[in-house]
Amino acid sequence: MKTAIQIEVRPTEIDVMGHVNNAKYLEYMEWSREDWYNRVGLPFDVFTEMNVGTVTVNININYRKEARLGQKLTISTEPVRKGRTSFVLKHEIVNEQEELVADAEVISCTIDLKARKAVPLPDELAKHFT
Repeated sequence: MKTAIQIEVRPTEIDVMGHVNNAKYLEYMEWSREDWYNRVGLPFDVFTEMNVGTVTVNININYRKEARLGQKLTISTEPVRKGRTSFVLKHEIVNEQEELVADAEVISCTIDLKARKAVPLPDELAKHFT
């Protein structure tokens, strides 16, 4: 399932170059990822009840076009692939002209919250990667 959120670039997200600071794109993607989890029925408390957490272990991001103050951006999230204990979500950020601003693949791992060790993906999560 592909999901998307929309945001408007705020003054606090702009750097000295007059465009969105590179670190803010990661925040936008995190917000979209959280929305994806919620919309597929896996909010934080559901993972906690399973004694499972998700940990980001790698982000490969491409900055394609600058975003500026006041622009409306759409950030999408979709499942790409899964392994035994890890999974990949793809993010795309597009502007109002449908131009690709940034894209990334985020690799996350599922861990046992008490042991803090990797565990296999729960079926509730794995089923979203067909």
